[in-house]
Amino acid sequence: MAGHGFPVPRFEGVSQEQFIEHLYPQRKPLVLEGIDLGACTSKWTVDYLSQVGGRKEVKIHVAAVAQMDFISKNFVYRTLPFDKLVLRAAEEKHTEFFISEDEKYYLRSLGEDPRKDVADIRKQFPLLEGDIKFPKFFKEEQFFSSVFRISSPGLQLWTHYDVMDNFLIQVTGKKRVVLFSPRDAQYLYLSGSKSEVLNIDNPDLAKYPLFSKARRYECSLKAGDVLFIPALWFHNVISEEFGVGVNVFWKHLPSECYDKTDTYGNKDLTAASRAVQILDRALKTLGVFWCVLISFYQNWTLRGMNFT
Repeated sequence: MAGHGFPVPRFEGVSQEQFIEHLYPQRKPLVLEGIDLGACTSKWTVDYLSQVGGRKEVKIHVAAVAQMDFISKNFVYRTLPFDKLVLRAAEEKHTEFFISEDEKYYLRSLGEDPRKDVADIRKQFPLLEGDIKFPKFFKEEQFFSSVFRISSPGLQLWTHYDVMDNFLIQVTGKKRVVLFSPRDAQYLYLSGSKSEVLNIDNPDLAKYPLFSKARRYECSLKAGDVLFIPALWFHNVISEEFGVGVNVFWKHLPSECYDKTDTYGNKDLTAASRAVQILDRALKTLGVFWCVLISFYQNWTLRGMNFT
């Protein structure tokens, strides 16, 4: 199935007005080229990051295989000083390692207290803040988080969705991203917000027969590209080489719509969560209505949320 997806459209030199008025309301992924991101795309080399990023301990995922699975947890959590992580993640083989000499590393930066604080590169990596400019395509008060990401070459993240709009800024390196519309959720064999299908290029169709019906959208990101991922769009990210990315999430709905305990931006909206709770209670006493309620919930969360 590799290479048979629909290409994600690319636009160069898009202004704030063009994005907000014409592209954003379509609620579809797109790649922006030529955005002023600051000096990071040229400065953030392995040497620079390891020297300037500091020795602060960071929590990382370590996996013995390239395809990471958040459902079965085929990885372990470890901590490394940031400068050591950068050096190790850039290596193909490791002289120092936790599991194996070809293990893969993945950093998804966290807030100071991950249970209370969101990730913000401006707070966790202040010496790098001045190098990067975020696209000003949303209001400052909508800003939720900026997530610093580092991936080993070949690492593939599981297919999942987030409940907020976000820009994936590819600062250095190359990524391949495969996306699926929320409308195709019924074909993705979901466990929560994550798909059970790990090998999206050569899926086991005997085990996941409906997956072949999911329409995939694909793009390759190079340094300086910005991918707009609308809320609820599923995405699978493959790091084709060592690279650094920054996700910027923003609230496209009123703040009260979001779970106040959500520091990652991936918990279901509060109204949807309440609907599930109501549904659970109703099922115990009003079994006759369960089909109607499930249909309503699925349509509301996966089809009806056409935010503009």
